[in-house]
Amino acid sequence: MPESIIDEQDLALDRHDGNVFVITMRKAPENRINSAYAQKLIGAFNTARKILGPDSEGAVITKGNDAKFWCTGLELDESDSNPFANSEGFFPLLATIVDFPFPTIALITGHTFGGAGPFALSHDYRVMNSKRGYFSMPPVNLGLQFPGIGTLPRMKLRPQVARAMLLEAQRWTGQEAYKDGIVDAVAEPDKMLDVALELARKWAPKAKMGVYSALRNELYGDAGKAFREISYVHGRATGSPAKAKI
Repeated sequence: MPESIIDEQDLALDRHDGNVFVITMRKAPENRINSAYAQKLIGAFNTARKILGPDSEGAVITKGNDAKFWCTGLELDESDSNPFANSEGFFPLLATIVDFPFPTIALITGHTFGGAGPFALSHDYRVMNSKRGYFSMPPVNLGLQFPGIGTLPRMKLRPQVARAMLLEAQRWTGQEAYKDGIVDAVAEPDKMLDVALELARKWAPKAKMGVYSALRNELYGDAGKAFREISYVHGRATGSPAKAKI
């Protein structure tokens, strides 16, 4: 049985097999991210990191709480009262995951829209529901931009797929996302967690020598740098607010 580390209304952190941690998002509505929730997710990652310790085997899975939604992006209304909301939450969250010293897996249980796109792509691996949910990143339809928004699609996806994602706001089913290399596996809803745990157990030993994050930064360090440069910045704008909202 998994060991419960954090068990709160909107987030849980469970420990499996000693070195695999599962973060379960359960924030209404649809696991949308605001600055406070981003900081709570960062805290869950950091808790797992501290428990595992340096130069140890480990991995973290981020999953939704049901088979309908994984995350439908950001609470865009927050920026109406706090123009620095993303600088205080979302951007540091992406930076934390890109620099995390253990393998990370996004278990995409359902719909994944907007800011959930870079959130999912910041993880090393992605497993998606084979039966339900779309993956879509539509900033071009919302009039939304921030420095580095295209870095992960450009670095992790084929050019034509990155273009379709960022400039065309294409939607992918699980099977389509697997075909285009957006996700690494698709699985039946009742098997998704098992597939993610299998991936986590497979790659957790790769963190043992203490160079996992350094080597990841050789591949995707430009993304981490872009996210860090707009994290906790209050003296200037760090992106354009959305002109439309979903």
